[in-house]
Amino acid sequence: MENYFLLKMVHILSAVVIAGTGTGIAFFMYMANRSSNIAAIAVTARHVVIADWLFTAPAVVIQFVTGVLLMHKLGYSFSSTWFYAVITLFLFVGICWLPVLKIQYTLKSLAETSLASGKLHQDFKKLMQYWVVLGVPAFTAILVIFWLMVFKPLPVV
Repeated sequence: MENYFLLKMVHILSAVVIAGTGTGIAFFMYMANRSSNIAAIAVTARHVVIADWLFTAPAVVIQFVTGVLLMHKLGYSFSSTWFYAVITLFLFVGICWLPVLKIQYTLKSLAETSLASGKLHQDFKKLMQYWVVLGVPAFTAILVIFWLMVFKPLPVV
């Protein structure tokens, strides 16, 4: 049973990292964008890309692996309604996140090239809108996953 609690702790911590890093990234990128300060935007975009690879990506892998191990340990069915709901939302978040990664690299590049001209590239604001449009439903899905994890309103077996 000791392994169960360690596994559960790692699973919870990875969820915290995903939600916390996502919230932090969104806040700082959004605020830098609103400032219209090209230097601040460039530094923030650079750090956002690093944070996603350093924190979010490993946490997503850990989340998936520990989730599968916990399901096995608890005897939850991989054909249950609960699992289908969770995995569908998890994949939905990933489908939103992958284009966000590409957009972040483009935003970073546009911000860095804008430093030389002193004027933010014309495509930057439009890409930020796409970034937000993908981020909001992904974050909402994460909150729904939390709800499903805590309350288990659907059958797990």
